[in-house]
Amino acid sequence: MLWGFALVVIVNMAYFAQTGNRTAQKGGLLLMVWLLFTYLIASGGESNTGPLWFYVFPPLLFYLTSLKTGTAVLLFCYLVAVIVFQFPGLPMVSAEYSLDFKIRFFATLTFESVLCFVLEASRLKARNELVTLAQNHEQAAKTDELTGLSNRRDMHNRLSAEFSRYQRSGHHFSIALIDLDLFKGINDNHGHDAGDEVLKAFSALMQTVIRQTDVAARWGGEEFLILLPDTSLLQALTLAERLRSEVAQTPFRFRGAELPVTISAGVCSIAKAGSIDELLKQADIYLYSAKKDGRNRIAPRVRSRDTSKAADVDG
Repeated sequence: MLWGFALVVIVNMAYFAQTGNRTAQKGGLLLMVWLLFTYLIASGGESNTGPLWFYVFPPLLFYLTSLKTGTAVLLFCYLVAVIVFQFPGLPMVSAEYSLDFKIRFFATLTFESVLCFVLEASRLKARNELVTLAQNHEQAAKTDELTGLSNRRDMHNRLSAEFSRYQRSGHHFSIALIDLDLFKGINDNHGHDAGDEVLKAFSALMQTVIRQTDVAARWGGEEFLILLPDTSLLQALTLAERLRSEVAQTPFRFRGAELPVTISAGVCSIAKAGSIDELLKQADIYLYSAKKDGRNRIAPRVRSRDTSKAADVDG
């Protein structure tokens, strides 16, 4: 009988190796073990020591299932053991146990079950804390602490992934390199706290303008970079111009004082570059051009026509 159960367990493991269905493998293993222990309790095993094998079940049960499910299954097993112990005349029940054995069995099994429950609960708590800690560290590693945007490292990874997608499927993308105009003057005249508030306020405003598929990052200091997937140069210029206009029209205040905040931006499409480095270099060239031409503007230049609201791209 024991070899028969062992064969069924081997078949269960072979099924898991072939299909990878962990849920079915766990359920089948627990069912086989439960049937084996039920048989050992009912038959008594060698010298009525069959029930002692049941001590293996609680740790295995809590490990393979949740605490709630494990407790429910264990209580059901208790019920089966009580029925077998109290009604030895039932069909297929051939073992009889003394009262002393029954008391000792249930007392020790209860102690072991409670101990396994506590240990597994502690293990799960520690695991969840480690997972949360790892997630927080991962989030901190790719997030700018002040603005909550992606940081330079995370944006580099996203640019690489988007460039790979472009090489595989030809999906164009664009970037906008943004700089806050005369930001040093804000820090010098109003203090670094005012500068920090401007950076946070601008980041929040930028998030309302870009699309959900776009990614904004703090590139460094007062520079920001927006990744625009599936976006042509003209579409990117239009979005950058809308952001520039929103910033110019939005009052930025700190402790009652209104701060002069405008942006300049250089926009480039991957169609104009052969690599990520070339893309960033070209966007930086356009940004420098926008600042040189007087700031508060986008380069290449976008002009909105009042009649048609069409956009021209110079350069």
